Order: sequence, then C-alpha cells, then structure tokens
Amino acid sequence: MIKSVLTFLLILSSMFLFAQSDAQKKLEKRKEQLLEEIRVNERILQENKKKEKSVVNVIQQQKAKIDLREKLIQTNEKQAKLLNDDIYTNQIKINKLKRELEVLKEDYANMIVKSYKSRSERSRAMFLLSSENFTQAYKRVQYMKQYADYRKTQGDEINVKSAELEVYNVKLSALKTEKEKIIQAQEKEKLVLVQEKQEQEKLVKSIKKDQKKIVAEIKKKQQEAKDIDKKIQKAIRDAIAAENKKTAKKTGTKTTSTGSSPSKIVLTAEGKIESDNFKSNRGKLPWPVEKGFVSLKFGDQPHPVQPTLIIHSNGVEITTESGSSARSVFAGEVMLIQVLSPINKAVYIKHGDFITVYQNLSTVSVNKGDKVGLKQAIGRIRTNESTGKTAIKFSVLQNDSFLNPQSWLYNM
Repeated sequence: MIKSVLTFLLILSSMFLFAQSDAQKKLEKRKEQLLEEIRVNERILQENKKKEKSVVNVIQQQKAKIDLREKLIQTNEKQAKLLNDDIYTNQIKINKLKRELEVLKEDYANMIVKSYKSRSERSRAMFLLSSENFTQAYKRVQYMKQYADYRKTQGDEINVKSAELEVYNVKLSALKTEKEKIIQAQEKEKLVLVQEKQEQEKLVKSIKKDQKKIVAEIKKKQQEAKDIDKKIQKAIRDAIAAENKKTAKKTGTKTTSTGSSPSKIVLTAEGKIESDNFKSNRGKLPWPVEKGFVSLKFGDQPHPVQPTLIIHSNGVEITTESGSSARSVFAGEVMLIQVLSPINKAVYIKHGDFITVYQNLSTVSVNKGDKVGLKQAIGRIRTNESTGKTAIKFSVLQNDSFLNPQSWLYNM
C-alpha cells in the first residue's frame, strides 16, 4: 500500500512540473496571440517605413502596436498574480505538512523510546508466560500485534507525509522560477513600450507643420466611410426585403417569426437553428484573416493622429500582410456581393438573422447564394497603393443593427 501511495505522489510531482491551471493556460494562449499580432504589426510597419509610405499610416500602425504591447503587459500581470496566488496556497500547504510531520516524528520517537524501555524490563515471552490464563495471554498477543501495527502505520504515514512535502516543494520551486521569468519579460516589455511611445511622439511632432492638411484628409476619409456605411445599410435592408419575399414564396406564412418588419429577416425553422448556432458561438468565432492586428476598433474613438477628432466605425479594421485572403468566420450563405467602388468590394454572409460583412476586397471568390464553410476563403484583401496598407473592414449585424465584432471574435 505504501509503495502505491509513494508511486502516486512521485507521478503527481512530475505532473506539477508541466501542468498549469486552466486560467494560466488561457493567459499563455492569449499571450502567444498578442505576440503574434505584434510580430505581424512589426513586419508591416518596417515594410511601410522602407517604402516611405504615409507618415499618418505609420503613426496609426505604431499606435496599434502600442495598444497590443499594453495588452501583453496586462496579460503578464494577470499571470504573475495567478502565480502569486498559487505560491501562497502551496506555501500554506507546505507549512501545514511540516507541522504534521513534526508531530508524527515526535510521537514516533516517543513510541520507540517507550518500546525500548518496555523490552528492557520484560521480554515478550515473559510477558506472555506471566498470563494468568489463556484468555489473558490471547489478549496480550493481540495487544502486541496492534502495537506493532500502529508503529508500522506511524512509520508509513511519516513516509507519505515526507513524499507529499517533497511534491509541494518541487511545485513551489517551479512556480517561483516561472514567476521570475514573467517578471523579467514584463520589465523588458515595459522598456520596449517606453521606446515605442517615444518614437510615436517623434512621428506626431514630425507632421505638425502639415496639421491642417492632415485634418482635412482625415475628415475626407471619414466622410467617405460614412457614405460607404449608408450604402451598406441600404444594401442590407434591400437584401432583407428580398430574402423575406423569397421565404414567403417558399413557405407562405409558415415561418417562426410572427412580425413582418422590412428591417428584420423572417426566419424559417432552419433559419432559427442557424441563428441560434451563430449566437451560441459569441466570443469563439475565428478572425476573418489568418494573421493580423486590430488597427481600428468599433464605435466612437479619438483619431490616433488627431485625438481631438472623434471618428466612428461600424466594424473593426484588421490590418494584415499583403496578399492575404478574407475568410468566413462561420458557416452560412452568401447573401450579397456589393461593389462599393471600382477597387472595393464587399461580401455579405447570412447566418440566420445575423449577417457578417467583409469590406475592402479587391477580388471575390464566391457568388451570391453560395453556401460557405467555416474559415473558407471568400476573396483577396485590397492593398492601398498610396499607403501600402492591407486591411479588411469586418462587421457583424443582427438584421440591420451593427454589433461590436470584438465581442464575437475570439480573444479580440
């Protein structure tokens, strides 16, 4: 029995060296994703600097990299806190085991001394022979047996507690080593962050003389973005109306929706299932590109170059590498392909009454009505010739209402 317990504890000890808590694993995975986003950002940033592209674009990308670096530092801090908690918990267990072991060893030592004294005073044989009758002799035999068993049990318990203490000491040592690594990485990241912010300040100062021109350019782009948003909203309402007509023709009045709003998709039983499936994957959807980083968030926010200007975005902009493809974030049906400009196409994919929109595509590889699968390539992302930037604008809607994609995509 004691061998089995010791073997189990040794196995447990080796497991502690490699196993991490679920929270630590998630943080480690998140850290790897952030590091990959930073690497992609750095490659694109260096390419743009070499090609002497727009300083405004470089500033925007540098700002995105700073944001990623700050997220990485926050992730490191969370990891360090979890490790601190683990170290504290293990230290408490070690202290408890040490106290228990001291008590066991003291009791065992007293027992050995008592046993030795008893043996010197009277041998076991004499102890048995001095019995008055058979019953007393039997009871004395049982007593000696129980005493011997108790001594063995005490010795075994000491061995088990010692092995358990060794397990926790090994784990504690591993946790402290891991914490030290994270602290060192954290200090390095903080130094890099300071350097990046200083570089950002230099870039911002370098364009101050062209401030009026830049503000005018930003406002122009914002107006273009608003015009595109209007086109998208109109296209979605028209597409919803067309879908509802198709559903009515196919099923008559037999739908799961009782209303007939022109801005809401009338769901069939199958459409309701698709919608529920999409909704159940909130926060788990893959990104619409294989690699990239968020260069523009959803909603109202200060412009990275001119903080006094508030810009609005109905989706997220993800910058990626030149030549990258857009991919579907969930299985669905191509609802619409829209030409927003001669160089900007958009693909709309329906998932029940949810719609995902993929803008800024130079070419499209699907057709209206096609069924698409998870992560299926749907088109090539356009590279802006003047800035060298390759970015996709991704939106999520329920019917004609824009939702925040950052709450739908995994680890955004």
